[in-house]
Amino acid sequence: MEARISAQHWRRYVSVVLIFSAALNTAYAVTHYSIPEEMEESSVVANLAADLGLDVKTLSRRKMRLDIISSKKYLDVNKETGELYIVEKMDREYLCPAKTSCFLKMEAIIENPQRIFYIEIEIMDINDNAPHFRRDTINLDISEATQGGERFSVNNAVDPDVGSNSVKTYLLSENEHFTIEIQTGRDGSKFADLILKRVLDREQQAVHNLILTAVDGGVPARSGTASIVVRVLDTNDNAPKFDKDNYKIDIMENSPIGSLVVKLNATDLDEGTNSEIVYSYSLYTSEKTQQTFHLNPNNGEITVKEMINYEDFRIYDMEVIATDKGSNSLTGQCKLTILVTDMNDNHPEISIKSFQSPVKEVIAVDTVIAVVSVSDKDSGDNGIVDIRIADTLPFALRESSDNYYELVVSQPLDREKVPEYEITFTVTDRGSPPLSDNETMTLELLDVNDNVPQFPQSFYTIPVMENNAPGALLSSLTAFDPDLHENQYLVYFIIEKEIVNTSMSMLFSINPENGNLYALKTFDYEIEKEFLFHIEARDSGVPPLSSNVTVHIIIVDQNDNTPVIVSPWRAHGSVVEEKIPRSTDKGSLVSKVIAIDTDSVQNSRITYQFLQVTDATLFSLDQYNGEIRTMRMFSYRDPRHQRLVVIAKDNGDPALSATVTIKLSTVETAVKAYSDMTEVPLEYDIFSDLNLYLVIGLGSVSFLLLITILVTCVLKCQKPMPSKAAPPSRNSVISERNSTIADSTLVSNDAYWYSLFLAETRKGKLVVRQPVPKAGSRYIVSSLPRSTGLTETSDSAASTLQVRINS
Repeated sequence: MEARISAQHWRRYVSVVLIFSAALNTAYAVTHYSIPEEMEESSVVANLAADLGLDVKTLSRRKMRLDIISSKKYLDVNKETGELYIVEKMDREYLCPAKTSCFLKMEAIIENPQRIFYIEIEIMDINDNAPHFRRDTINLDISEATQGGERFSVNNAVDPDVGSNSVKTYLLSENEHFTIEIQTGRDGSKFADLILKRVLDREQQAVHNLILTAVDGGVPARSGTASIVVRVLDTNDNAPKFDKDNYKIDIMENSPIGSLVVKLNATDLDEGTNSEIVYSYSLYTSEKTQQTFHLNPNNGEITVKEMINYEDFRIYDMEVIATDKGSNSLTGQCKLTILVTDMNDNHPEISIKSFQSPVKEVIAVDTVIAVVSVSDKDSGDNGIVDIRIADTLPFALRESSDNYYELVVSQPLDREKVPEYEITFTVTDRGSPPLSDNETMTLELLDVNDNVPQFPQSFYTIPVMENNAPGALLSSLTAFDPDLHENQYLVYFIIEKEIVNTSMSMLFSINPENGNLYALKTFDYEIEKEFLFHIEARDSGVPPLSSNVTVHIIIVDQNDNTPVIVSPWRAHGSVVEEKIPRSTDKGSLVSKVIAIDTDSVQNSRITYQFLQVTDATLFSLDQYNGEIRTMRMFSYRDPRHQRLVVIAKDNGDPALSATVTIKLSTVETAVKAYSDMTEVPLEYDIFSDLNLYLVIGLGSVSFLLLITILVTCVLKCQKPMPSKAAPPSRNSVISERNSTIADSTLVSNDAYWYSLFLAETRKGKLVVRQPVPKAGSRYIVSSLPRSTGLTETSDSAASTLQVRINS
């Protein structure tokens, strides 16, 4: 629609021009057309044939053509219609650069007849070009010190169009610092000046970007833009400034040398050398601080220069100055406070303020024996110190004041159990990781006489072989006292005790220093069998303590006594003669050998054997009770006289023995036979039930035997018939103390001899004791044979065995 309106517009325009040209051709003979530039191809400019008065039908025949002078062929004639049309678009700015008017001249030639028509085409300008600047970007350098009102020239815009289509005005983007002023040149061109209306500050805005727009006068108007970059040139008008005025920095002690503490950053809003900064310490910074920390002057890094110890310096204060490199240098400063953070690098320490050693073992509980103090150079938890000792010690720690502790006795002490204590104080701080230290003290305990001497046993039984040598060592009775020194030195005593008017100190002696017990005399088991007394051990403490022990001396029997044959009785070693009837039955008791041995136990156990026997098949000997019995009846072949030698041997080592020779004669006449001789064992005149039965039985048998003998004697013999045979008798030896009678063998364990009276009565046996005044004397045994006959009465028949003692 717009194209149609434009074509109609140009068509009217061309018509007007042609009418005007026709009027001119009357004088100049030139056909003039005016057309706008940039018409589309094939657009009809005018009907040339009609304007030239030519017949359209003859144009082809007359070969009508257009010749363009000094130009490119932009137009042509349609020979069919005679219209002049556009062959190629025409750009006025190309065809007529830098000209205000533009004409295209050509000739129209026809033949038959030949004619030449002059045609002039005026190319009219249209607003088809926008203004443009020779440079898209206009750079301006303006010092920030430039005063307001300063004028700056900028490149003007150009527009190929002419007339009203050329640049008409300039516009500047909105800003606070600049404005423009439009100027008109002599050729009518328009240009703009940039004016500074407000002082620039590079530090606020270093670059100002402006847009300059050139607008032409065409309809519609066209415009072109250019960027104006205003760079504000720096002047040293700003001092360096740190990020902070005050810095507070924590640093760990013992930080490695060279480690970074802080990097200071000072900025200068200026640029170039005006913004280049050098860092330095101010005069207010101490030499110690400057020695500890290094300041890099170029980049502001502060590093560790020397080892940092919290315990020496905890706070470092410094002031750092930043100076720019401008012609007139400006400076800025900041203050730094470096706080050293404690590191647990110090071991806790313990100091012994007082210590009491040695102390007595009876020291009271809660007594203070030491005062210690603890310390740690670190701070916070690193400097809090805990102290302890082993839980097994009988001591406790008690805090008395800040970091002071008392070591007190918590339990009773006993030097004999623990003579000294190694007390180790261990101190540990609460750092992470914790550090610790220890200190050891030796507490020595002084001995107190608080322990009585102690014997290993409370009762000593010491066997002593009889016949010992006087002064013989019996035993060593050593006591132990766990105390020390004089409290440990023991003295031994025998506690006096009299036995039969004899003092123990006369029988025994003890070494007071070592407790060796000695015998002062020779002991005889047959006289003294045991001793019971006490030995005391006393220490040398003040006051002295003592204890005693019971000593039981047992005299051990030695086989030093030979058995003594007391039955059958014989005088001074003569042969014992016995008579038995030849009609004696088998198993009849012929005789009985009784021996005694004053030794004890095994040494007094006697056995009997035949040493010699005329006929071994005729008699037997009981080895335990000494009874000689017939093994068979006598025959006529047996000799009348039989000789028996009996040995009585004890059980000692070596064995001791005694012998007796018995001469037996057989007779044809009746002889009173022996009754069995049995013994009733007595112990301290007290009969056991078995012994009582034996006594009653033997008594009854003996009584009946006596009645029988008496009746026989009365009937057959009117006068006494002495018998050499020993009457039935019972010999018994009873000791004052322990007497033992076994198997018809008498064993005496006492040191006394007795006269033994054996009387056979209806009621039993009567035992009469008679102590012999002196012991150890040689003895003689004599026997008074019992007389038998009609004069004997039934209630009085006795046989007495008497032991005489010869000094």
